[in-house]
Formats: sequence, structure tokens, C-alpha cells
Amino acid sequence: MTIQKAALQIAAVVLLILMAFNTYLAIDHLRQIQATAALSLESSGVQAGIARVWQDFTDMETGQRGYLLTDDPAYLQPYADAKNGIATDLAHLRSALTNRPQSEQALQTQLESLAASKQAEIERTIALRQQGYRHRAFQLVQTNQGKQYSDQARSLLSSLSSLENSRFAALEKQRDANSSQAMSQTIAANLCLLVLTAGLFLLIRFHERALEQQATQSRQALAERDSELEKLIRLMSAAGDQNRAQIAVIEENATLLLEKYDGFLPPLGYACAKQIKEATAQLEQLRAHLLGYPESNLHEKAA
Repeated sequence: MTIQKAALQIAAVVLLILMAFNTYLAIDHLRQIQATAALSLESSGVQAGIARVWQDFTDMETGQRGYLLTDDPAYLQPYADAKNGIATDLAHLRSALTNRPQSEQALQTQLESLAASKQAEIERTIALRQQGYRHRAFQLVQTNQGKQYSDQARSLLSSLSSLENSRFAALEKQRDANSSQAMSQTIAANLCLLVLTAGLFLLIRFHERALEQQATQSRQALAERDSELEKLIRLMSAAGDQNRAQIAVIEENATLLLEKYDGFLPPLGYACAKQIKEATAQLEQLRAHLLGYPESNLHEKAA
């Protein structure tokens, strides 16, 4: 029985440890998911920043070409909007690349320099067109200096975007691997938990049956002892009745001796007869006590 209790205690402790480990796996998997989601969101932010900066370049060029061709100030609106927003967009992109390798931050620094050069080139052509030097403005455009700035900016942005795509793909792959590993660990832990729970249940059932058998055996042993005790009481009662008859004869003889021959007995004989009578009374009380007779019945029998 001690071994069974020890097995139950050990199984219960192992079950609690396994439940705690299973909970730890779930929490760790949740943390990994949150970390991967944060990195994915950060990568998406970088891609969005790259797209906004390139859109600023495109809008500046669109406004420049439209104004140079038409001399209509309304075409300068895209350029003005992009000019006002590119500094903010570049700052956001720089902030998003803070945790990136130094090589990527260097690309962003080059991009800011190109943006400044591109803006200066566009402003010169617009200024010439506003002053009426249309031909000189187009000559400046035909030098392809602005196009080179745009191409270099596109190349830098494309490199940053490719790096972010590779990083995002690696994050997705890592996320899938982590999910697969977490799923395998969770399944294994749950299977162990199920097996251990089933084993603990069987141990409990076995322990209950052992206790029931022990209780049945105890009841049977108690019933056997009760039966033996009843037999002993009956034997003692039969022997007691015989002893009582003998004690009663002795007591009657002692009483008769004291009542009828009181004057003829010497002091020593009188004392012995009196002691015999008292001893028989005590024996009768002891016999009645052993046999379980009530005190009232004893007095009635004595009377």
C-alpha cells in the first residue's frame, strides 16, 4: 500500500510538472508569434516608407515635366506636395532603418543626398522656365542629370526593398519553423499528459480497489472476532452459572454457620466464616462484571 501511495504522489507531481511545461510551451510560442509579428510589421513599415519616398521622386518629376511643357503653374502642385513631404518621408525611413545593418543605413544616407540633388536640379529647371528661358530649361533636362539622380534613387530604393523582401521571407520561414516546432512540442506534451493522466486514473482506481479489498478483509476479520467473542462469552456464561451455583452454596453455608452457630464459634472461626461470606459476595460481583450483568440484576439475584 505504501508503494501505491508513493506511485500516486510521484505521478501527481510529474503531472503538475508536465502541465506547467505545456503552459510554458504555449506562452513561449505566443511570445515568438508576437516577436515575429512585430518584426513583420516593422518590415512592412520599411517597405511602405520606401514606396512613399519613390512616390515623392515620381511626383516631383511629374510636376516638373508638366510645368516645363505647359508653363501652367497648376502642374507644379504635385511637385510642391512632394517637395514638402519628402523630407518627412526620408526621416521616417531613416527611423525605420535604425535597427538595420550599417550597410542599409548607408544606402539611406545616399538616398537623402540624391533627393537633395534631384530637388536642386528640378528647382533650377523650374526657375529657368519661370524666367522665360524655356529652351535653356529643356537643355538642362536633356543633360539627363535629373534622370541619373532618379535612376540612382530607384536603384537604392530597389536594393532596400530587396533586402526587406529577403528579411520578410526569412521571418516567414522562421515563423513557419517555429510554428511547426511548437506544434510538435505541444502535441508531444499533450500526448504525454494524456498518457500520464490515464495512468494516474488507473493507479487511483487500483488504489481504490485495494482499499475496498482491505476494508472487506477487515470487516470479515472483525466478524470472525465477533463470532469468537460471542462463543467465548457463551462459554464464560455457562461456566459462570456453574461457578455461581458453587459460590451460592458456599455463601449459604457461611451464612447458616454465622446465623445458627454464632454462639458456638470461637472468635477466629467466626471471623473466618464472615470473611468467607464477604469473599463469596465479591466473587459473585466479579463474575457478574465479567459476564456483563447489569448491577440491578446482580442485586436481584443476590436477594
